[in-house]
Amino acid sequence: MSNLYGSIEAGGTKFVCAVGNDDLMILDSATFPTDKPEETLQKAIDFFKKFEGTLVSISVGSFGPIDIDNESKTYGFVTTTPKPHWGNFDMIGFLKAQLDLPMFFTTDVNSSAYGEKILDQSLNSLVYFTIGTGIGAGAIQGEDFIGGISHAEMGHMFVKRHPEDLDFAGVCPYHGDCLEGVAAGPSLEARTGVRGEAISLSSTVWDIQAYYIAQAAVSATLTLRPEKIIFGGGVMAQEHMMMRVRTQFSVLLNDYVPVPDLTEYLQVPAIANNASATVGNFALAKREYDKAN
Repeated sequence: MSNLYGSIEAGGTKFVCAVGNDDLMILDSATFPTDKPEETLQKAIDFFKKFEGTLVSISVGSFGPIDIDNESKTYGFVTTTPKPHWGNFDMIGFLKAQLDLPMFFTTDVNSSAYGEKILDQSLNSLVYFTIGTGIGAGAIQGEDFIGGISHAEMGHMFVKRHPEDLDFAGVCPYHGDCLEGVAAGPSLEARTGVRGEAISLSSTVWDIQAYYIAQAAVSATLTLRPEKIIFGGGVMAQEHMMMRVRTQFSVLLNDYVPVPDLTEYLQVPAIANNASATVGNFALAKREYDKAN
């Protein structure tokens, strides 16, 4: 029987666990809410135990911040997250206590970025932003994730405030009006008192939000010069948002450096519902198994 590889997409609101084969195809999956860590991870463990004997490795793409330094005493931990109960929790240690398998540990956005690269073999570099309940970003150059002492945290970069948004304090508990504080999904309801899906498309709040997201794309363009920037997450799943971001990006960049046609350069994920994270995790789990053997 062929080897199977496991994927855990550990999101702030839900966990998506899946098992795939050498072709990176999903054979089985399970989704459940992100509750307290012990309860949530036990559900993941119970799912993977059904495949004992053929499951050979797992890749975990987690909400952050997390410790991905193999030499660190807190490697495998979720660290300074504001999510209740998860701060300074040893996620990998808990999993390995019952699943003695090679495991790769990275951010959920890195998993998505790697999946997008797997799906488009022509790409050598890309940046992947998730714009949802929070904002995260992963970047790849060649086969390597961009990062030094830890993973990138581009969701908390600081942005220039929109002139019609100066009185909004932002929703980030750490920085107030960083990118996540002014452009993540909760910022819409904080400004308007209405959830994003109920806000009229004619509302100026959408262009305000697109202004901040476009700034993130300009910053990524100027610092990393990727071949493509991909936007996932619930906010960007609304078709009108990508058009707004491209418009704002064009104005802000002002033709300073050449970029590909914006309909190709600023894109949504190749697979809907963030499934690129699962593909990326399968590939990373396979890579981890091959390295261990």
